[in-house]
Amino acid sequence: MRIALIAFITAGLGFAADDLDKLRDRQDRAGLTKAAEGLKADAEKSANDANKWYRAAVAYSYVAEVAFELRDKPGSEQAAEAGVKHAEKAIALNGKNAEYYRVLGTLCGQVIPANPIMGALAYGKRAKEALDKAIELDPKSARAHVAHGVGYYYLPANFGGGPDNAIKDYKKALELDPKSAEAYLWMGIAYARQHQTGPAREALTKSLQLDPDRLWAKQQLEKLPAK
Repeated sequence: MRIALIAFITAGLGFAADDLDKLRDRQDRAGLTKAAEGLKADAEKSANDANKWYRAAVAYSYVAEVAFELRDKPGSEQAAEAGVKHAEKAIALNGKNAEYYRVLGTLCGQVIPANPIMGALAYGKRAKEALDKAIELDPKSARAHVAHGVGYYYLPANFGGGPDNAIKDYKKALELDPKSAEAYLWMGIAYARQHQTGPAREALTKSLQLDPDRLWAKQQLEKLPAK
């Protein structure tokens, strides 16, 4: 599923099928930025092609993700806001595609960590509505449930967020796709936030078994207190 999705995203643009995942896994921000700019330029040449805007949105989501992992919150926010515009264009052209709403919700959620209060005010509701729509359109999408959980994880508690609701989403994602490295990764992060070191270590270890090259998963595991 994962390889097929990335092949779809990168088709015809000179990228190998799993290049974006590889760039994300090794936190190659420069490579991801170049890919995102190329996908944006390709979309601009075919402005009525929803899939091309979606592809650009996904790439910018990866840029935002890696920028955040590298502790550049303003850079993450900037990339996410750029991606939001591309996802909105995809939805304007085709409002019945669950994956378009998933990436829009993901991008809106990625704005929040850089500025939790103002970000939540501006993007929290939009993130939730987009991710709710993605699940409504495709309730069996593990990726949508993971994204929904990440939204809860970053949403401040006074806005209804927090790790408890996030973990429920990750568990649902794993019911749908037991091999989701992303669900295990975020479950481990959520458990760590709750100071549940054992479950956090178990989830992060499982994530690395499924995706051994994911640097951020390794970094999160290394941050946990020793047994």
